[in-house]
Amino acid sequence: MNTLLSNKKKTLSRGDQPSILFVHATSFHARIWSQVIAHLTDFHCVAIDLRGHGRSSAAPPPYFWNFFADDLIEVGEALGLSGAIGVGHSIGGHAVTLAAARQPNLFSRLLLIDPVIFPPEMYVGVVELNHFAARRRNQWNSPDEMYERFKDRPPFNAWNPAVLRDYVDYGLLPNPNGEGFILACTPEFEAASYNYGTATNIYPEIATIQIPVTILRAHRSSDNFTLNMADSPTAPDLASHFAHSTDVYLPDHSHFIPMEAPELVADYVRKVADNE
Repeated sequence: MNTLLSNKKKTLSRGDQPSILFVHATSFHARIWSQVIAHLTDFHCVAIDLRGHGRSSAAPPPYFWNFFADDLIEVGEALGLSGAIGVGHSIGGHAVTLAAARQPNLFSRLLLIDPVIFPPEMYVGVVELNHFAARRRNQWNSPDEMYERFKDRPPFNAWNPAVLRDYVDYGLLPNPNGEGFILACTPEFEAASYNYGTATNIYPEIATIQIPVTILRAHRSSDNFTLNMADSPTAPDLASHFAHSTDVYLPDHSHFIPMEAPELVADYVRKVADNE
């Protein structure tokens, strides 16, 4: 089951604007978008907790990424969304791209923020990565403890402090087996989901997408980006594979663009909405 966050009904100040559907990265949750949405009060904004994240339940494996896209399509149908703007970060960018291909009426435009869409040659099937995310600390006394632990450590020290506050406040759940809190997206789920990142080549679906797509790409320090979560995982030439696309390179930002610069992301949402 997926859970949703929706702001108040859109006003008429900008005319009949499309709704905006925000989709987060692996291990995060819908409220990671709160500081972006705070700059978009004249739009109807919806953010989703993907399965296994936030307040959404987790299905058993396998964790093929097309499942996330199927969930978005179901959410869109349940909310009656049509011609929305899809905004996806990281795995969320992958999910909205695949959803746009599978349900062409769902979105009218996409904003992909450093999406996890690798170069085509990397799609080699499921890979057992033994990802370090499996070793994340999973028990905390309080959200305040987690905030204090993270605020001065990379990559979190580059984040907008309000975003970090949202991350810890809504990224923890009461520990069902004792005192304190545990991560809403368990380390086991996060690590296992990364194994499926190269399982299915998304490029045949990309070739069918006819709506405008804007891609924000972050800095990549080396080809070993899988070892550095702050590096961009996006294929540098990704925009060339879409029929109608704009590539925006943001070398001063890491993969965590929405966390570092929520106002900048909101500005790009407005540009996409205005067809700029």
